[in-house]
Amino acid sequence: RVRGRVPTIVLLYIHILIMLIRANVCSSFLRKGGRFCNTKIHKTITRTVATTTEDEGFLVQPKVDLSNTVQPPAHSEIVVIGGGVIGCSVAYHLAKLGKQVTILERRGLTHGSTWHAAGLVGQLRGSHNMTRMLQYSTELYRTLTKDSGHLVEWKEVGSLRVASSLPRWLEIQKSYGMAKSFGFEMYLVDPKEAHRLCPIIDTNGVYGAAWIPSDGYVDPTALTMALAKGAKKYGAKIIEGIEVTGFIKKSQNGQQWITHVLHSHGQTAVDTVVNCAGIFARSMGNMMGTAVPATTVQHQYLVTSPIPDIPDNLPTFRDPDNLVYFKPEVKGLVMGGWETNTIPVDLPQNFGPELYSPNYERFEQHVVGAQTRVPVMKQVGVKQLINGPIPVSADGEPLLGRTAEVRNAFVAAGFTAGIAGAGGAGKYLAEWIVDGSPSINLWPLDIRRFGPPHNSLPFLHMRTVEAYGDYYKLKTPFKEYESARGVRKSPLHEILKQQGAVFGQKFGYERPNWFAKNKDNAKEIATFDYPNWWNEVGEEHLLCRTKVALMDLSSFSKLEIRGPSAPQLIQRLTANSLKTLPRNGIVYTQLCNPAGGIEADVTVIQHSHNAYYVVTGSGYGVRDFGWIKDNVKKDEDVVFSEVSSTYAVINLCGPYARSVLEKVTEEDVSNEAFPFMTWKSLYVGMAPVRALRVTFIGELGWELHIPSEYAQDVYHRLLKAGEEFGIGNVGYRAISSLRCEKGYRFWGSDIGPETNPFEAGLGFCVSFDEDKEHMIGREALKQISTTALSKKLVCFTMNSSPHPLDGNEAIYYDDKLIGLTTSAGYGYTVGKHIAFGYVPTELTKKKQGFQIEVYGKKIDANLHLINKSLYDPDRKQILS
Repeated sequence: RVRGRVPTIVLLYIHILIMLIRANVCSSFLRKGGRFCNTKIHKTITRTVATTTEDEGFLVQPKVDLSNTVQPPAHSEIVVIGGGVIGCSVAYHLAKLGKQVTILERRGLTHGSTWHAAGLVGQLRGSHNMTRMLQYSTELYRTLTKDSGHLVEWKEVGSLRVASSLPRWLEIQKSYGMAKSFGFEMYLVDPKEAHRLCPIIDTNGVYGAAWIPSDGYVDPTALTMALAKGAKKYGAKIIEGIEVTGFIKKSQNGQQWITHVLHSHGQTAVDTVVNCAGIFARSMGNMMGTAVPATTVQHQYLVTSPIPDIPDNLPTFRDPDNLVYFKPEVKGLVMGGWETNTIPVDLPQNFGPELYSPNYERFEQHVVGAQTRVPVMKQVGVKQLINGPIPVSADGEPLLGRTAEVRNAFVAAGFTAGIAGAGGAGKYLAEWIVDGSPSINLWPLDIRRFGPPHNSLPFLHMRTVEAYGDYYKLKTPFKEYESARGVRKSPLHEILKQQGAVFGQKFGYERPNWFAKNKDNAKEIATFDYPNWWNEVGEEHLLCRTKVALMDLSSFSKLEIRGPSAPQLIQRLTANSLKTLPRNGIVYTQLCNPAGGIEADVTVIQHSHNAYYVVTGSGYGVRDFGWIKDNVKKDEDVVFSEVSSTYAVINLCGPYARSVLEKVTEEDVSNEAFPFMTWKSLYVGMAPVRALRVTFIGELGWELHIPSEYAQDVYHRLLKAGEEFGIGNVGYRAISSLRCEKGYRFWGSDIGPETNPFEAGLGFCVSFDEDKEHMIGREALKQISTTALSKKLVCFTMNSSPHPLDGNEAIYYDDKLIGLTTSAGYGYTVGKHIAFGYVPTELTKKKQGFQIEVYGKKIDANLHLINKSLYDPDRKQILS
């Protein structure tokens, strides 16, 4: 019965034999060189100790000698947890500032992810201040050998970033404009020059490249040891082989403080603790009671065998379109990239200086790209494929600063490119700890940009894989994350979805960006050109200007402040006069720091005796409310309640807003009874509502703050009442456009800790009345108010542009570069592109002669004073 047929058991043996042969072929590529095998074999990712020797491969397992462990001190002014390159840099800079610092390292220095890092150092990032941070790293690495006495092995060979697509070339040109604005040395080169600078590349299909002479690479272990030796020189103690096991905390004014660090040798009393635990930063944060939204993923790169006739002094090289980077390495190359399908890993606490088994199949995407751009990779042999754990935050950017939960706990973690960032991170975090804030605005890296929605492992496992995979993807404007979505929703979410809402996400909150008329177009397409939603958003914009609209603003952050000391706290924090609050007034104000910089931009009402309601932007709640709590004095009696999810917010706005509202409430909402910048408690139908007559778009309107369970009923009543007036839905893309026409500022771009209210055109929000005697920043602001300003925020308009503007464009006057735009958009009512930026005060008297550089092309622009808005400058609509 089996004659002429192969028995099943034989087929099984043959299948196993073929699998083993194919696996061996793949492994043999990494040892002997040749084309990467195109196999679909699934390779189980197992944890393996790196046991290679100097002759066998590139990496050598660090050796741990704990026989001479130093006894930790009973007290240390600052304890830094973690002895990787970041921890050692933080300790070095703190010690240089005269602080008593102790590093506690569970194994040995570099034994987390530092020891297996590739070591590339690239400086240019998406903002001025982030680039400045990395510029300092290169400045430090040039001089650290002399200061520390330990050889750093810094190689300043320059870097080349090629554009293998037209969109990438546009991205590089925009970066070039930004770099020029602050004197960063960067050049745009054609393919021929790119090949001269890096002769191993094939420039077929290359549009151009960026050349940065001051970039380079460094040996990660040598750098860390130099920082450690420098830290010791300035008095720091470094203790290896000591495990942190817990913390003793105390509570004061509703805030937690760490008093002692518990460890395997006992305990150490502390004034400040810094979490630099790298791949263990999240678990260390959990032990502290602080959220650190970063986890660990696998990162792979390979080291080639020596390549005959390879040129000396090759630069580092990146081709993000082909997902690869290179650096020279002992007559060969290091090649790696950022895989779109990496694997998140949860590390056991006993994980040491170890690697994972190489994943050949996953790495194939890089080999294909590498062979396209560097043909020698088709023949080269390979010493080693490294697969090691690296930390990644929830948005791929580092986590720096003081934690929201523990007053004296700081973090420097989530560094995907930690070797490049270590120098700057150490310097600016040390300033943060010693001076209370860094000398530059690092909001894009501030750990307080995150909160509870970002710290769960399911969220991090999805989001960090996407953020890691996006590292080399185009940084197009308006990009939204696709993973870990649909969790935090407004009560109106499903209703708005049925009406065509296309959602974005802010602080985990699903928010309507715009409303698609055609379901086939109900998805944003990433591009540098005019996006697919351009026309729909224009219609929403004009709806607000001509009829009446509803906006779901439920994602606003909201805080209740109560208690006998609440009035004096609010007076001390706010720059504006609060005299209207007892009369149902609304106060728009800045919260300033002692230097007069703007720490927050908020709206305040007093809703009952000693009780206040503070509203800020969706993503600013952790930071802004943290600033408020930080400034409570020891003897003050206040209670805070975060009520962001308690209240939904519907904005009813437009010329017919009053006509709609008076149909659904018995309250008198006339201009005389309900003037601008006042609020009332009223009913909409049967729902209790706190109605604030305020605007961020420059129209008549009310923010209706509604207990969340009533939101759907209020929405339906408003929608029905507004039918005769042509009511419709409007999303956040239109809000951005509308606020540009009015010149309303965005905190974090137009204003921030580095800017003061007077240069931002917000001097009308600063009061020096007697009741503001104890206002934070009063003396600095008073001096600024009487001193000639060196710069001012202004508005620019352009009649046309080849691409939409989104901020960070170079500003020129008379062909001289004078600054960068801070934010930008398009005004559909005025029919112009609009941008904001700071310029020298003497130029604010000029109206013409300005240009904005948009992706390499200079566009003529006209200047307008910030407080003379393009739309309705006399505020007739707002006050109607």
